[in-house]
Amino acid sequence: MGFFSSFSDCLSRKLRGDKSAVSGGGEEPDDAIESSGLFFQLLSLQIATNFFSDTNQLGHGGFGPVYKGLLPTGQVVAVKKLSLNSRQGLKEFINEVKLLLKIQHKNLVTLLGCCAEGPEKMLVYEYLPNKSLDYFLFDKKKSPSLDWSKRYRIITGVARGLLYLHEEAPERIIHRDIKASNILLDEELNPKISDFGLARLFPGEDTHVNTFRISGTHGYMAPEYALRGYLSVKTDVFSFGVLVLEIVSGRKNHDGQLGAEKADLLSYAWMLLQAGKSLELVDPGLAKCVPDEAAMCIQLGLLCCQASIGDRPDMNSVHLMLSSDSFTLPRPGKPGIQGRVGRWTTTSTSALTNTNPNPNPSSTFTGVSKASAGNSFVEEYSRNSISYSSIDEGR
Repeated sequence: MGFFSSFSDCLSRKLRGDKSAVSGGGEEPDDAIESSGLFFQLLSLQIATNFFSDTNQLGHGGFGPVYKGLLPTGQVVAVKKLSLNSRQGLKEFINEVKLLLKIQHKNLVTLLGCCAEGPEKMLVYEYLPNKSLDYFLFDKKKSPSLDWSKRYRIITGVARGLLYLHEEAPERIIHRDIKASNILLDEELNPKISDFGLARLFPGEDTHVNTFRISGTHGYMAPEYALRGYLSVKTDVFSFGVLVLEIVSGRKNHDGQLGAEKADLLSYAWMLLQAGKSLELVDPGLAKCVPDEAAMCIQLGLLCCQASIGDRPDMNSVHLMLSSDSFTLPRPGKPGIQGRVGRWTTTSTSALTNTNPNPNPSSTFTGVSKASAGNSFVEEYSRNSISYSSIDEGR
């Protein structure tokens, strides 16, 4: 409790400092800080969510459930309640508050405040009524509501959000968990990147780091990061590439029910590109699409998922490709193929480009069941922590 009191005081001082900068100096009184709305009382959030009733639960993320709440002002919010037994949660909670206080962008979810009373730790976000992208994309009955123009707008919106995090934010931020369930949709189905609990801050001019702590989601993780802990902006680029292919195809990155040839989305997309049949990847549920845009997105997704880190474009180049009518895309190299059933592999030494100068070619990540594919996990040395996500309503 003492720790979070100190943390809240620290955030209060930060807020007070920000206000001083705007007003030209001088201390803000404490009651001004309280009225800012950054800190919510536990009781007020309990009342807002009907004491965190099951009927108000929107979903269950990697570190705890998310609830819909109604404030006395009439504002609807989403309350992310950290599980008390979450082994990783304390650090991620502090991390998410610090990061989201630094960033503001139309394609990033807005943090309204937090609560830290006793063992309870919560984040209060804007409420987005149209749930997350996966709620629509992977449901054959709902996916037709995502016509091609909406899908293309979602792709470009996520690209703009990542460009902001990588190049335009006060400090470079790597999200580490870009996936369909972490893309929330507003009233007009515009995308907002959410869930910054695993995000990594890169101060100064740092561009990469080698870490023993591997955090992310199976099927979206870059092989060099999953295998060797090499983390860079290209880690997010790889995840974005997988997401683009999912949006175009309307299917998950791995689906065993489709048969061996089509089960792995990256491998199947690469095979179709090699055969000159890329457009066969397009979601058959789409009434129509713009063929040139769809083919470009498929090629762009594969460019982002190349095994060679140095060959993947950065988000500035990605944004340019998406926004320019005359941009010529290079032909992608072989994608970084990910082994299933908890084992990550690469198919050539090109995957080692720009990675750890002393890689261990036999390195693999093991110990995760096939059932966990597509779910967030945090792997620290040999200890695995698997979390499952399900979203039933907007958040």
